[in-house]
Amino acid sequence: MDQLAIDQLCFHDRGPYSLRIAAGDCVGLQGSSGAGKSLLLRAIADLDPRTGHLQLGELDADAVAAPVWRRAVALLPAESGWWLDLVGEHFADFSTVADDLLAAVGFDRSVRGWQVSRLSTGEKQRLAIVRLLHQRPRCLLLDEPTASLDQDLVARVETLLRTYARTHRAPMLWVSHDPAQLARVSDHRLVLTDSGLLVDPGVAA
Repeated sequence: MDQLAIDQLCFHDRGPYSLRIAAGDCVGLQGSSGAGKSLLLRAIADLDPRTGHLQLGELDADAVAAPVWRRAVALLPAESGWWLDLVGEHFADFSTVADDLLAAVGFDRSVRGWQVSRLSTGEKQRLAIVRLLHQRPRCLLLDEPTASLDQDLVARVETLLRTYARTHRAPMLWVSHDPAQLARVSDHRLVLTDSGLLVDPGVAA
């Protein structure tokens, strides 16, 4: 089973940070604005310069090409990237996207022909989640995945992501500004501070 192991991780003059996330578990992460939550996710995804050791199961970030690591340890940024005209053009093979995955976030197959320029922020975010999960990553790094969604869709996306993590035994690190959300979705909760990663004081030990 894949455990995400982070040891002595330093980036942008921050750190060191060490953390373990067990297979199928979700760690919720809070922190004040500017604490470096998004930077931490980018460092774990090996998108920014960093030192320290990153390992997912048998996969060592320093022993494989960066794209191999990033396919396994997938980052959902707060703002997803869309660079082509149609939704379907952003998928290697849209025909293989499962109908239940689309339905889980409120779409059907007609969405592949939609113009990206006409998508709302929430629609882009939901489709970015579909795109991410369709790639079957072994670990999920989520940066405010439901910030732009209404409450009904928040519940659906929370269920989808937790089900994926448990079904695929994927470690998950979930950044949110909403303590109530982290209480629902996470097995453990941490706070990112200048002193490091601290157990959320609102959670009993």
